[in-house]
Amino acid sequence: MARRPRLFISDVPYHVLQRGNNKNPIFFSSRDYLFFLEVLQEAKLKHPCVIYGYCLMTNHFHLLIEPKEKENISLLVKLIGSKYVRYVNKAYKRTGTLWEGRFKCCMIERESYFLSCLRYIEMNPVRAGLVNSPELYQWSSYRARAFGEENSFLTLDSWYNNLSSSQQERELIYRRLFQESRFDRNWKLIRELTNRNGIAGNDEFREKIAEITGQDTDLRPAGRPRINEK
Repeated sequence: MARRPRLFISDVPYHVLQRGNNKNPIFFSSRDYLFFLEVLQEAKLKHPCVIYGYCLMTNHFHLLIEPKEKENISLLVKLIGSKYVRYVNKAYKRTGTLWEGRFKCCMIERESYFLSCLRYIEMNPVRAGLVNSPELYQWSSYRARAFGEENSFLTLDSWYNNLSSSQQERELIYRRLFQESRFDRNWKLIRELTNRNGIAGNDEFREKIAEITGQDTDLRPAGRPRINEK
């Protein structure tokens, strides 16, 4: 069966996921994570995107990213992939592919799914059993919002900035959002739609994207009924 074309438009957030080949590790030392983040910064500047969140896991990575031009996500991931593979192959004297096929992604409706997606990404180490709390994991964007940790390539979105006029209060509110619940009912949907290169959004949002792209946007998981999610 032919793969559905991925829908890209500018100024809309996307959840991007890329795994290691056969789910094998892609990071082997702290130096690898740091190099990846350096390349991410370079790619963001060369192919302008807004980076709202990220999490680098042992065998995959997540990004919550918004392209300023519709082709920029693909260009950014391609640049990261090629430079990072060359680095890993040289550092560990290996050859061949590092990635499991092309990256997966999901378009994210800002009003309904942005926070859920951000929490899905930053809680990944907790769900995987690597840490008991997201602030204990070094390789994610969580601590920038939760504790004001400096992060030069991360954008603190307007939703976060509108939480309070006080930075300390914003950080406190953000930490509470992660402490109050370890589960979000939207996470399963986001995971399934990311694997299918779909759209996490209500019918109105999908119809708007269909008008812009001229393509079918009915990319819900199989068997999921059409609902007007609010």
